[in-house]
Amino acid sequence: MELSWGRDYVMVEPTHFRVEYVINPFMDPSDQPDPELAMAQWRTLVETIERLGGTVAALPQREDAPDMVYAMNLGLGLVAEDGTPQVVMSHMRYPQRRMETDSAQPWFAEHGFTTSYVGRDGVGAHLEAGDAFAFGDALVVGYGPRTEELALKHLATDLGIRVRGLRITHPGMYHLDLAFCPLDDRRALVCPSALDEASAAALLALVPEPLVLTEEEALTTFCANSIVIGRTVVMPACPDRVRAQLEEWGFEVVIVDLSEFHKGGGSIRCLTNPVDVRIGRDLPAVPGGEVLLP
Repeated sequence: MELSWGRDYVMVEPTHFRVEYVINPFMDPSDQPDPELAMAQWRTLVETIERLGGTVAALPQREDAPDMVYAMNLGLGLVAEDGTPQVVMSHMRYPQRRMETDSAQPWFAEHGFTTSYVGRDGVGAHLEAGDAFAFGDALVVGYGPRTEELALKHLATDLGIRVRGLRITHPGMYHLDLAFCPLDDRRALVCPSALDEASAAALLALVPEPLVLTEEEALTTFCANSIVIGRTVVMPACPDRVRAQLEEWGFEVVIVDLSEFHKGGGSIRCLTNPVDVRIGRDLPAVPGGEVLLP
């Protein structure tokens, strides 16, 4: 069955995108993105999403926030059981990114979202939404490099859902969205190399039909950092082996070149924040919340 979420996205226009500091292994301030090419690539991605039937709402980028274009990490967007859209704002691990939520929170509030926090301004649990995905019976959340384990309990309790935690140990796959991409209700791209042994086993057990990526495939192509709209997988690149399996499963693969954004350590999923995951449809409601660790 197709994913029922992944059609409504929030993005940030890359008017001030650059590599100004180093907070992941991909960043090198001596290798700057081309502003015109980056904007053209971003616009192609927006056009592709809209052509496939998705929607995009774009925030302006703060001049002092060069990474804000990676909108997946602004916050965890959900729709409550009563239909109210809500966002749990991210609490960035690195102070270089924390000002992003100062602009994103008012924007979400003005557009009808209720907003909340698990930590803010350097106090409390760190949460970065690129670590969180609805899949199966839970919100699957990677923790370690960016999101703290403490945030899992906050999410479960505050949202009334089940959270399955996975420990990320690979420095290059510092967010779960670089190693995990739900495809439909049974399938997902999975790179076990991102996780410790117990977490890798738990994730593979959770996905009935995983398409297992090698460490090299995940790191060199960013292919797990993709989005899915219906039966179409929008990818920055796709190894032949991966494409063959996706097409065998009935998916169409659409490639959008996001090479300029790879210089900052992110690709398609990092640039797109889905805000249409619904509690009660995509995530079971669990009164009081529940956290499960491997």
